[in-house]
Amino acid sequence: MQRDVRQSFAFTLKAQDGRARLGEIVTPRGVIRTPAFMPVGTAGTVKAMLPETVRATGADIILANTYHLMLRPGAERIAKLGGLHRFMGWDGPILTDSGGYQVMSLSKLRRIEEHGVTFQSHIDGATHLLAPERAIEVQCLLGADIQMVLDECTPFPATHDVARSSMELSMRWAENSKQAFQKMAAPGQALFGIVQGSVYPDLREQSAGVLQDIGFDGYAVGGLAVGEGQAAMLDAVALTASVLPDDRPRYLMGVGTPEDLLEAIARGIDMFDCVMPTRSGRHNQAFTWGGRLNLRNAKYAEDESPLDAESACPAAQYSRAYLHHLMKCGEVLGAMLLSWANVHFYQELMARARDAIARGAFAAYAEDVRRRYATTSDSVKT
Repeated sequence: MQRDVRQSFAFTLKAQDGRARLGEIVTPRGVIRTPAFMPVGTAGTVKAMLPETVRATGADIILANTYHLMLRPGAERIAKLGGLHRFMGWDGPILTDSGGYQVMSLSKLRRIEEHGVTFQSHIDGATHLLAPERAIEVQCLLGADIQMVLDECTPFPATHDVARSSMELSMRWAENSKQAFQKMAAPGQALFGIVQGSVYPDLREQSAGVLQDIGFDGYAVGGLAVGEGQAAMLDAVALTASVLPDDRPRYLMGVGTPEDLLEAIARGIDMFDCVMPTRSGRHNQAFTWGGRLNLRNAKYAEDESPLDAESACPAAQYSRAYLHHLMKCGEVLGAMLLSWANVHFYQELMARARDAIARGAFAAYAEDVRRRYATTSDSVKT
């Protein structure tokens, strides 16, 4: 018998400024204010950050990765230990991706078939099958509040025929994922479909239509930020958002820079995730209200000013000279402080975006951030 898995999950659109949207997602584990940025906790941890520190930045929700957690320590083990929330000490909502992207990008060998993907683990070479049903089973064992259907992330570039075939396979997997979710999910958990179709407008429209016919709690825009360039990405985002329902959250997967986020919000996107804040923090780069800073740059060696005086983050109040010293020495504290400051910046970026949308001033806000980043950013090699 199928259960009502929509209980306690809801999305409310509260305001709109152009196509930018202010909203609220209600889950059993808390409210997610949108636009929202989800820090990435790939293996059950947002790298170099404590769960309570992540929460203190203003994050309402984090992302965890199905592929990595199913391989180590194993979804069944996490379930035995009380679920992912208890395992990692995070009491807010968690979104899990399906693992499809990591299978394509990390596995040593893989074979895509109608029933799923057979692949070898990048850890030990062991063979695994990730089918739509298994992807949902793993996410339910983890206890994820928002789960994703299994999809194939179409490589770029791809011909129209290749992109169409890939998209159609993902749509069949989406149907199988939905059926499995209806059997396995707990009340209040939600399932998002993923729009594919590469950079082809007709395929994106077709994919969005198929997913809406199946019916999901939210819709993700997948298969972007894979080398197509910002202009093509934003064209695909705008087209896809325009054909998705207004009463469901829209999630752009794996994006991106502060400028990318604001451009996507302006095109109707509600949710984001990206490793950029923490990865950049481990590689000398800080995101600040004065632009990007490369803390290994010699000009900061005697700079007594705080990393970002405009930020409310405690980590951003350390001097640039001290952070320069930590990064030059390879001290782990440097990576911790910059990761903290970066995640906090991304949360402030979203909070100010929400405020601007509510005031009908989003365009001016986005332009101000673009100007700051265009004129004051250091060159950073990671």
